[in-house]
Amino acid sequence: MWGGRFAGGPAAVMERINASIDFDRRLYAQDIAGSKAHCAMLVRQGIIGQQDGDAILAGLDQIEREIAEGRFAFSTALEDIHMNIEARLKEIAGEAAGRLHTARSRNDQVATDFKLWVRDAVDGLDRDLRDLLAALLDQAERHAATVMPGMTHLQPAQPVTFGHHLMAYVEMLSRDRGRLADCRKRLNECPLGAAALAGTSFQIDRAMTSRTLGFDRPAANSLDAVSDRDFACEFLSAGAILAVHLSRLAEEIVLWCSDGFRFIGLSDAFTTGSSIMPQKRNPDAAELIRAKAGRVIGAFNALLIVLKGLPLTYGKDMQEDKEPTFEAADSLSLCVVAMTGMLRDMTVNEEAMRRATEAGFITATDLADWLVRALGLPFREAHHVTGALVRLAETKGCGLAELTLADMRTVEPRLTEDVYDVLGVDRSVASRTSFGGTAPDNVRQAVAAARERLR
Repeated sequence: MWGGRFAGGPAAVMERINASIDFDRRLYAQDIAGSKAHCAMLVRQGIIGQQDGDAILAGLDQIEREIAEGRFAFSTALEDIHMNIEARLKEIAGEAAGRLHTARSRNDQVATDFKLWVRDAVDGLDRDLRDLLAALLDQAERHAATVMPGMTHLQPAQPVTFGHHLMAYVEMLSRDRGRLADCRKRLNECPLGAAALAGTSFQIDRAMTSRTLGFDRPAANSLDAVSDRDFACEFLSAGAILAVHLSRLAEEIVLWCSDGFRFIGLSDAFTTGSSIMPQKRNPDAAELIRAKAGRVIGAFNALLIVLKGLPLTYGKDMQEDKEPTFEAADSLSLCVVAMTGMLRDMTVNEEAMRRATEAGFITATDLADWLVRALGLPFREAHHVTGALVRLAETKGCGLAELTLADMRTVEPRLTEDVYDVLGVDRSVASRTSFGGTAPDNVRQAVAAARERLR
C-alpha cells in the first residue's frame, strides 16, 4: 500500500490496531459518491482522460452493487474502506484506477465521507423526530382536557392537562430538530480538494465537486478542512441533548406505568415479563431509552477528549471519531423510533389521573389567586391565608373543597360561597388561559400550531 517507502509489512498487532475497516465500511456509499464526483471533476478539468474516467465510474458502480449485495470481500490488510475500494477498483479497471487518487488524499477523502455520513444521519434522525412529534401531537390533542397533577419536586403542585404535559416534550423535541438543522447547515462545506493538508498544484474545480455532492460551498482553508471534526462534535452535542429529553420522557413513562401512578398502560408489544414473577409487566423499552442516554453523552465526551490535544492537521487519533458517532446515531434513531412506538401504543387511565389531583391541595394556588381578585389582598397575604387554610384542612383530614365556609371564615372572615368555584380542578385548568398555559383550548391551539410547523 505504501509503495517504495516500506520494505516490509506491519506486525500483526499493528495491523489490528491500525485497521478501521470493521467499522468504517459503513462509509462505503459516501466514499463511492465522493470518488465519482472527484473523477468527474478530474475528467472535466482534463487532468485524466475520458476513457479512464469512464472505466473508473463503471468500476465504482460495480463495487457499490457488490457491497450492497454482500458480495464484496473486505480485507483488514487494506486498513479502511478507501483502500478496500481502491484495491477492488484496480482489479476491475486496471491502470485507470490508479489515476483516481490524483489531487486527493485519504485525509480530505475521509473528512468528506464522514461529513456526508453525518449529514445523512441528521436527515434520517430528523425524519424519525417528525414521526415522534406526530405521535405526541395525536395524544396531546386527544387528551387536551384530561386533568392530571402537575408536579414540582415530584409532589402535586397544580392541576394541568395531560395534553399540556405532552406538549412540553413537543417543544423540547422541536428545539432538538432546530439544533440538528443548525448542525447540518454548518457542516455543509466540502473538504474534498484540500488533499493531505495544503491543497494541490493540480487545477481542480472544488466548486464543482462541492455542488455535485450537495454541499453549499468548499471548505475555505485546507488545514481546517482535513482536521475539522466540529460537525461530528456538534451532531453528538445535539444528540446528547436529544437523548436527555428522551430519557426524561422515558422516566415519566416508567413512573406513570408504576403502581404508585397507573396513569398509563403499555401493551405486550412494549413491555417484558419476569423469569420468576409471573405477574410482572415491565416498561423495559422506556428503561432502555433512559439508559442509552448515557451512551450518547459518553460518545460526545469521548470525541471531545480525542480531539482536545491534537495539533493541526491530521493525526491517526482521528480514526477514533467514527465509532462513537456511529454508535450514538444508531442509539438515537432506535430510541426515537421506540419512543414513537410506545406513544402510539399507550393507553391513558383518565380516572387515575383525575384521582391523583385530589391529593396535595392542588388548587391552593387558585384559592390564593381568588383572594387577590375577589378580596383585593396582596398576593403575599393571600399566600399566607391559603397556607393557613391548607393547615386547617390537614388537621381535619380533608381537602380544601371539603372545608365548610364556617371553618374557612375562622381564617379569613370575608370569604364567601364563591370561593368553592375555584377549588375544582376542571375550573382550575380552564382558567389558565395565559399564553403557554394549560387551558384545554390553549392546548388545542398549540397542537394546531405545531402541526402547521411540521407541515
